Amino acid sequence: MKSAIILFPGTNRERDMAAALKRASGNDAQIVWHGETDLPDVDLVVLPGGFSYGDYLRCGAIAARSPIMPAVMAHAERGGYVLGVCNGFQMLTETGLLPGALMRNASLKFICRDVHLKIENTQTPFTSAYQPGQVIRVPVAHGDGNYFAESETLDRLEGDGRVVLRYCDEKGAITDEANCNGSQRNIAGILNESGNVLGMMPHPEDMTDERQGGLDGLGLFSSVASAA
Repeated sequence: MKSAIILFPGTNRERDMAAALKRASGNDAQIVWHGETDLPDVDLVVLPGGFSYGDYLRCGAIAARSPIMPAVMAHAERGGYVLGVCNGFQMLTETGLLPGALMRNASLKFICRDVHLKIENTQTPFTSAYQPGQVIRVPVAHGDGNYFAESETLDRLEGDGRVVLRYCDEKGAITDEANCNGSQRNIAGILNESGNVLGMMPHPEDMTDERQGGLDGLGLFSSVASAA
């Protein structure tokens, strides 16, 4: 699998992401500066986490209007894979590649800790390495991860199987207590209609090595590497 990671001013997870992609695919990811207008020939484009442009205006809003983004959107429209994690998820909603918006956490506090996620759909390029209903543990680190969309949009996401990841407890129960940021319906990650664009708030790249505390996030990268 060939991959590219888009680097914005304020991005801080590009090296973690590159290491995870290397572990899954055996290939080095290319780092592409946001000021470029063309992408290399790759299978996967990643919008990583961080605080692009200092989170001014709205998280991801300025980055979504960077020179590279038309090429990212064209890549997605051609069926290429796109993964947006944390700040990258915010960018995907700002570009319209994914519906909804990410708002301030319900607690109005920055959250940095491990959470549990339930794999809701394994029939996707990003989750095929997991088992249906499997519970994984990965970190979150965000202040604006509260996913919001209108009820009609939420119903459509649910009906189409596009809610891929949901916050849960360690036994897989979907509870308010397990919902770390107040996201509607405990949503942690969603797909676009074509199934080739995934946005998620938790950081799977930070759980891909035993030295990080586990391998629960590696399946996501192994899945897309196999799909590519």
